[in-house]
Amino acid sequence: MNGHFAAVGEKPTAKSYEHGIQIIDEDKAFTTNLNEYLTESHVAEAGFNYHLISVFGSQSTGKSTLLNHLFKTDFDVMSETARRQTTKGIWMAKNKRDSSHADGTKMADNILVMDVEGTDGRERGEDQDFERKSALFALATSEVLIVNIWEHQVGLYQGANMGLLKTVFEVNLQLFLKDRQSQTRSLLFFVIRDHIGNTPLANLRATLIQDLTRIWSNIAKPQGLENSKIDDYFDFAFAALPHKILQPDKFLEEVDKLSKRFTAGHRSSKDQELQGGVFLPEYHRRIPADGLSVYASGVWDQIVNNKDLDLPTQQELLAQFRCDEISREVLVGFDAVIAPLEEQQAEATRLGKLVVLPDLGAAGSGARDKCVKAFETQASRYHKGVYAAKRADLETKIDARLKALYQTQLSAAHKAGVAAFSEAVTNAVKAGQKSGGSYEFAEIVEKQKKTSLEAFKKEAQSLLIQGVAWTNFKPQYRMFEKELDEVSARLRKEEMRRLAIRVERWVRSRLNDAVGLEFNKLGSGRGGSGAPESGDKPASDKDLWDRVWAAFVGIVGEAETRFSDRAKSFEASPEEVEVGLWRLRRKSWVALREKIEEEMMESNILMKLRENFEDKFRYDDEGVPRIWRPTDDIEGVYTRARESTLALIPLLAKFRLSETQAAPDLVGFVGVQPKGTEPEDEEDLVPIGGVDEEEGKSLEEEVTVLGESKRQDLVVRFKKMADGVYVEAKRSAIGGITQVPLYFYAVLLVLGWNEIVMVLRNPILFMLLIILGSGTYVAYTLNLLGPMMQMANAASNQAVEIGKEKLREFLQSNETVRQAIAMPAKQGGNGISLDRLDSQGKKVSQQGEEDDDF
Repeated sequence: MNGHFAAVGEKPTAKSYEHGIQIIDEDKAFTTNLNEYLTESHVAEAGFNYHLISVFGSQSTGKSTLLNHLFKTDFDVMSETARRQTTKGIWMAKNKRDSSHADGTKMADNILVMDVEGTDGRERGEDQDFERKSALFALATSEVLIVNIWEHQVGLYQGANMGLLKTVFEVNLQLFLKDRQSQTRSLLFFVIRDHIGNTPLANLRATLIQDLTRIWSNIAKPQGLENSKIDDYFDFAFAALPHKILQPDKFLEEVDKLSKRFTAGHRSSKDQELQGGVFLPEYHRRIPADGLSVYASGVWDQIVNNKDLDLPTQQELLAQFRCDEISREVLVGFDAVIAPLEEQQAEATRLGKLVVLPDLGAAGSGARDKCVKAFETQASRYHKGVYAAKRADLETKIDARLKALYQTQLSAAHKAGVAAFSEAVTNAVKAGQKSGGSYEFAEIVEKQKKTSLEAFKKEAQSLLIQGVAWTNFKPQYRMFEKELDEVSARLRKEEMRRLAIRVERWVRSRLNDAVGLEFNKLGSGRGGSGAPESGDKPASDKDLWDRVWAAFVGIVGEAETRFSDRAKSFEASPEEVEVGLWRLRRKSWVALREKIEEEMMESNILMKLRENFEDKFRYDDEGVPRIWRPTDDIEGVYTRARESTLALIPLLAKFRLSETQAAPDLVGFVGVQPKGTEPEDEEDLVPIGGVDEEEGKSLEEEVTVLGESKRQDLVVRFKKMADGVYVEAKRSAIGGITQVPLYFYAVLLVLGWNEIVMVLRNPILFMLLIILGSGTYVAYTLNLLGPMMQMANAASNQAVEIGKEKLREFLQSNETVRQAIAMPAKQGGNGISLDRLDSQGKKVSQQGEEDDDF
């Protein structure tokens, strides 16, 4: 029986698939190879472009013969000599008839034919279970149900398969109750065999319709379907074929004509009658070909287990199974693109690097579109609700991975953009500073900000996926812009700090010059050594602090103007400028105080007091140096100069203005702390007495330069120094009159006259005196006196050593003397040796001589 087919339970080969496959065997077992057969027969990739036909009829009525002639299949047929069952179970084969006819008509593509086991067979007997289940299976899967009957059976109940049709109607209602929304129709195609022609086909059709209507009216209908008609669920078609044995040629001709009807048809616009082919879209069960095996297996499983057949549930289960399967398949290609990108990001994260993957948006969106389109192409043919849900699940999975990738990408682009922005601004500022020209910080920031925003926007837009809401990265763009503003504010604050530092340095430099000049003018009113080379001389030292304060206020005012003008080019807010000026005034006062303390260091102030004292003591009112004589009033000048200088110490002790005799208004000068001051603005500020009262230092203490103990110590040391100058002046006045009397030279000439004459008269002594004098002069001129004296000293030492050696030899050679002094005999040779002497005329040791050889 169909031994050339692929039977259930066998391991089929490609060759066995050429003829067909057994779907269900006589023991109700469903094949596991249906999908392989559909793939091998190239039906699986057809999608919805296939049609499924089942044939019903009594056993041994020529169903298989009809199919073989109609579709050129190879189903086994009954032997004409032995009437026994040939088809057991349900078999399937693909249409092999040439789809093109001479008249241009063409059969539909991919027609699958199921040969169902015949009814009313003696092998099954009274067991109609398989008959009912096979009918239910065929109705659930097939578009067209061919009912094969003989002409003489028309009008009979059993002979015309009316019992089978009743079963078909009942199960159809059962299916309809479960699937009221789709209300899939079926076509009952009656093929009347051995039609002689005496009874017209129209009469036979009317008889069958009447019988079918009567059966429909007699079946028990479920609630809500009592008034339903048979035409609501079924369409009918009829065809007649002559006797195969008696009219073989005519039979084949009519079969050929009948095959032309298996093509796409349509309904008449007038009476909705079927026209053209037998395949209407509403007959199709809307199961894609690649899911037919799973769907049919699920349907049969429920049928064979006597469960209520729920076709919508089966379609949904099939759709779920196939959609999951398709989803896994399309995700493989998606993984191939996305997994390497995920690994790159993960590796960069482990290494702590910022990596912006190139063309990530194109790769991600391309992989997503390709994956979704592939899923749509294969899965959209299944249950729409399941397909939509599974597509949403697939997009959720894809988007979850893409979202992680994209967010990491944007995070890296965000951080890299902020870092690049900060670096670009810093480099531009440094370049402007090196060039020496003025640069506009606000323009630099605006330009670099625009560049950074465009780069981030370009990256974000490259990640945009049309129709995907989460790829609208406007919030991330706003966050990036906000952080750029924060970085801009920080950079602007840093630049203002640098500006403040530069201005503070300028203030310190100007204060060093101005304050140093004022302190150098101390005592210069007399025109002494401390007097300025040009310009007016200060009228008095009492206005020292007034001049210092005036110079300080002028310098700070100019610095404030510089700072304000430059800060405006940064687009700094008025509050920031106000805080900067407040800090500048505070730091300027601290710089002034440090400069004053430097000038008032003990060594510096003592030197200035000495200079002041000496200007008044050593110089007259016109600035001419004094030459002291014993008749001058040294004590009076000393007293006035000392007292005048001592009067400076109280003046320098405190910073007081001569007009008000009070400290300057530091509180008014510094001003009230601005409201916009932040804690970090106060970190590097030094407390100022009188201004920062909470620090516990008063204004009086702030302006005090010299404490009481330091003043007293300064007075004592100055007096000692002044006394030394006075003693020196006194000595110079006295030393100017202590000289040798003139009569001393006359006495010296008288008493030494004889000796002078004796030398002059003796030529030898005179020449010796001249030679000694000349030699001494030459040696002195050539700096040879020292070496000559060293040589003389060395020669004398050498002579002493030689004398000692001679004496020793004498003692050793005289036996009497040697015995008298108990001296041992000399060991060694004879002779006199000359010792080596150093530059000082001393004997050099043997080790020293050896060292000299090197």
